[in-house]
Amino acid sequence: MKKRSSIVMFFVFSLVFILVGCTQDNSMIVTSSGIVNGVIEDKYGKRGEVNESGMPTYSLPIKIENAPKGTVSYAIVLEDKDAYGPSGGFSWVHWTAANITRTELKENESQTATDFIQGVNSWTSIQAGQQSAELSSFYGGMAPPDAPHIYELHVFALDTMLDIENGFLMNDLYKKMDGHILEQYTLKGRYDD
Repeated sequence: MKKRSSIVMFFVFSLVFILVGCTQDNSMIVTSSGIVNGVIEDKYGKRGEVNESGMPTYSLPIKIENAPKGTVSYAIVLEDKDAYGPSGGFSWVHWTAANITRTELKENESQTATDFIQGVNSWTSIQAGQQSAELSSFYGGMAPPDAPHIYELHVFALDTMLDIENGFLMNDLYKKMDGHILEQYTLKGRYDD
């Protein structure tokens, strides 16, 4: 009887172990200490540091965990779909970056880091050509004009480094990523007007 009880207990524990293992989600996850309870802290938008054209420049910190096997680099797109009305019918691009080989970006690294490539943001479009593509190829933070907006940070785990240069456009980034995305994650946060 004792032997039978031990065998039953072994199978019960084995089943629990298998079920727990199967329910654990090992998918990629992205977090930011700059987003607290779903709200983006003021310093990462219009109430933070701005450049001479009034564009917020102090970028969000990002942490990536559980990247899929085979990940070589990451790319990011930070956009505001709530800008569709105020911007005249399109999503607002706040930041694009590629060839990121680290799993963590500290705050303001858009301005200080040199180990990844950055693309043009939408701030260049409202400066009537006065803000160069070079000045716009950094983080251009949140400045909702009409109401609180929800911002989406899309992070892509890629199986390659991209053949892309500073000042790239978002559509070029998506073309270069095509066929190389292992996994993606979207982190959302609200910034008040």
